[in-house]
Amino acid sequence: MTIPTVSPIERLPVDGRFAELATAEQLNRAADALRSHGFDVRIAESAVEAGDIALSLIPEGAEVHSGASETLAQIGLVDAIEASGRFDAVKPRIRSMDRATEAREIRKLGAAPDVFINSAAAVTEDGKILWASGSGSQLAPIANGAGRVILIVGAQKVVPDLATAFDRIEHYAQPLEDVRMQETYGMRSRVNKLLIVQGERPGRTTVILMREPAGF
Repeated sequence: MTIPTVSPIERLPVDGRFAELATAEQLNRAADALRSHGFDVRIAESAVEAGDIALSLIPEGAEVHSGASETLAQIGLVDAIEASGRFDAVKPRIRSMDRATEAREIRKLGAAPDVFINSAAAVTEDGKILWASGSGSQLAPIANGAGRVILIVGAQKVVPDLATAFDRIEHYAQPLEDVRMQETYGMRSRVNKLLIVQGERPGRTTVILMREPAGF
C-alpha cells in the first residue's frame, strides 16, 4: 500500500523549553503526588531499566496492547513484547484484521486488554496525567477499559502544573506528532480529545518515570 505524503512537510513552531529534563526534585515531587493519588510509581535511571520494569509487571500469558506511542517505539518495548513469546500481544492481531469487516472486534480488542502500556503527554508535579489524541483510541483503555495500565514517561514530560501541561501539548508534543503523522501517514495530526487523570484505584496503574528523555 502506498502512503500519501503531505508535500512539502509543514512544520509548526516548537517550543524547545519543553525538551528540558525535569530535575531530580521535580521527579520526586511528581512521584510523591502520584502516589498520594493512588498510582504505583517507579523511578527508572534509564530507558533499559524502564523497559525491564514494565516487562516484569506483565503476567505470563496476559493480553497486552500498547496503542500508538513514540516513547515505547523509541525504547524498543513494543518489539520486546511481541518477540518475547510470553504474552498475548494484541497489536499483531489487530494488524492482521480487516478494518472494513472486523471493525467492531478491533475496537473491542483495543479498548479492554488485560494490560495496556503507553506513555503520556505530560505529568504535573501535583500528580495529574494528561493525554492528547486525535481518535481517542488509546484513551478508553487508560480511563477504564484495561485491567492494568503501565505508563512510561520521559523526564522531559514532567511539568509544574496543569496550565504548563496544556502549553506543552500545544507548543511541543502536538507539533512534533504532526510532523511524524505527515511523514508516516500523509496526514495532519489534530488534538481532538484530551484526557486528564488525577486519581486512580490503587493497584491498577503503574507510572514509570525515567530520568532520561523519550517520546514527544
